[in-house]
Amino acid sequence: MSYNYQTEKPRLFTEAGMKIYISVRDEAHRLLSLAGAFTAERACAKASGDSWTMLAALDFMVEQGELRLLTPKDSVMGQHQVFTGPR
Repeated sequence: MSYNYQTEKPRLFTEAGMKIYISVRDEAHRLLSLAGAFTAERACAKASGDSWTMLAALDFMVEQGELRLLTPKDSVMGQHQVFTGPR
């Protein structure tokens, strides 16, 4: 079984998912302020829990226009995706 955002997205809206989302979001914003871009691996480094929920948190931020995915979808493994702030 591989990562699928549509399957993982509902897990973000659980208590455990919200803890992961907040941790990943806060780290993503910190990394953006430091470097302007980051990898998924770095944004998830301080979070604990399910790694697919962590990736879903980043995909949700892209979906909401909070982040922009720079690497073409499915061109690299999820943890190596590169993100930046919105345009």
